[in-house]
Amino acid sequence: MPTASPVPGKTLLTPGDHTLILIDHQSQMAFATHSIDVATLRNNVALIAKGAAGFGVSTILTTVAEKSFSGPLFPELPEAFPGATVYDRTSMNAWEDKQVTDQVNAFGKGRLVIAGLWTSVCIVGPTLSALDQGFEVYVIADACGDVTAEAHERAMQRMIQAGVRPMTSVQYLLELQRDWARGETYGLTTGIARVHAGGYGLGIQYAKTMFGASEGGH
Repeated sequence: MPTASPVPGKTLLTPGDHTLILIDHQSQMAFATHSIDVATLRNNVALIAKGAAGFGVSTILTTVAEKSFSGPLFPELPEAFPGATVYDRTSMNAWEDKQVTDQVNAFGKGRLVIAGLWTSVCIVGPTLSALDQGFEVYVIADACGDVTAEAHERAMQRMIQAGVRPMTSVQYLLELQRDWARGETYGLTTGIARVHAGGYGLGIQYAKTMFGASEGGH
């Protein structure tokens, strides 16, 4: 019989063990996205971007045909990562662009977390390619979107069958924090949650305002 010990599972994410790749969160790509409300998508992208920036996660931003077709990134991304290099591509599969894979290699992390538009094209391509080359891959499903709900769901199923680990945006943020006793990032995490985590964020605001309560007794 196994023995229980207070040690986190090896597949749980930590801020320093992965690279976040945010792919093609661009105007033209969002116009045709119907699997998720675009305002909700932007909120979720802002949440993970602010979380990654605050926790110092290695992050890659990439676009496709920015000047000629797809347009600029959601403004939430340059706001979270001011001055960051944005790698523009012609390839729908970001993994086939050497500037992207060179940066993955430069960060040197064997675990990737990926989100972007559209799920069935620009997310399936790099996730399956990275899996083939031995990387562990997580996809933040609610920071992705596609032209139909079916396109998004079939793409998620295809990636999961290949070995991708799915997660959500709030899950990503809270997994980076994982222990409310980590006081140095407590304010960061709850501050992002208050703004972007829907009813949970309202609950944090309510508890703090009404009777001074907080997660973990802070």
